[in-house]
Amino acid sequence: MLDKKSTWVKNKVDTLPPLPKASDLLAFNVSQNTPLTFSVDRTSISVGDDGVVRYTVVASSPSGARNVNYEGIRCDTYEWRRYASIDDAGTGWDRGSAFDFRRIENGELNAYQAALYQDYFCASKLPVGNAKTIVNNIRYKRTQSAINSR
Repeated sequence: MLDKKSTWVKNKVDTLPPLPKASDLLAFNVSQNTPLTFSVDRTSISVGDDGVVRYTVVASSPSGARNVNYEGIRCDTYEWRRYASIDDAGTGWDRGSAFDFRRIENGELNAYQAALYQDYFCASKLPVGNAKTIVNNIRYKRTQSAINSR
């Protein structure tokens, strides 16, 4: 009986967070080789009892173009999914861009999900803590590799 795998149930995401405000964005490092800058909306971060860390991410180019997505990272399986992207007008969410969980890619130049998973969101296949802990770790650049090397 002990080897029976528990059935994972994902939380339903019925409501999306407000669109991010510049004052709520926390920048994080992805790669020295990408021209893009990445940040998460500190007010959007949540840790579900399904082990998924949900967040709004903003990727900005040097020319000022921005991609804004509401996503989730599943700590136990190293996967991520998109719930919505900002609409073309930049005034609301579009669920048409959503897709279900897929494997996080490490080697890509703009692999921000891998950076979030490894540095701030997950440790030992579990969320590193509640939303406040994650926000403070990003704010003060306390990455998991820095915490674990103490």
